[in-house]
Amino acid sequence: MFENIIKNISRFITLSADEEKFFTGLLTCQAIPKKNVLLREGEICQFEGYIQKGCVRVYYLDDNGFEVTILFAIEDWWISDIASFHEQKPSKLYMETLEDSEIYFLNPATKEKLLEAYPKFERVFRMLVQRSLSTLQNRLINTISKTATERYLEFIKVYPSIPQRVAQYYIASYLGVSKEFVSTIRKRLATKEK
Repeated sequence: MFENIIKNISRFITLSADEEKFFTGLLTCQAIPKKNVLLREGEICQFEGYIQKGCVRVYYLDDNGFEVTILFAIEDWWISDIASFHEQKPSKLYMETLEDSEIYFLNPATKEKLLEAYPKFERVFRMLVQRSLSTLQNRLINTISKTATERYLEFIKVYPSIPQRVAQYYIASYLGVSKEFVSTIRKRLATKEK
């Protein structure tokens, strides 16, 4: 049941059987249907979650009320609003399941209990934050310096399974283009592959 999350954690630290048992004992597993909102703007994020199965979209509403997707998270990814979770301040984000999902959750109290019992888990969460920051920096640089076509190609390189799993308008909102543009570029690329 916990094999995937233990593999994920084991990329960063080695766990004894007792440490594994303690860690997994703190997790809450939830099966969440698609189109379920996990977090809304204005709420305080009370979780860090590991996606066992499914796809989650993280987005915000711009000044005109349009949804702007900033992240897709799929199997073996972690999700949270780091600022809201750690500072216990209202979030500016929404998180929504795009597929039926299974997610393991830690809340602030269980995470603190984990870190007090086994400080070596600090490394895990530090590495996750570093990877998240690196991903966001790359996304920012791509948005500023690349054409829409180049951004799409980078997107399918980073998220190869997403185009088959989510609606085109979500991808368009992630790339900052129209859904018609995404449709056109996909057709153009499909023609080149033939």
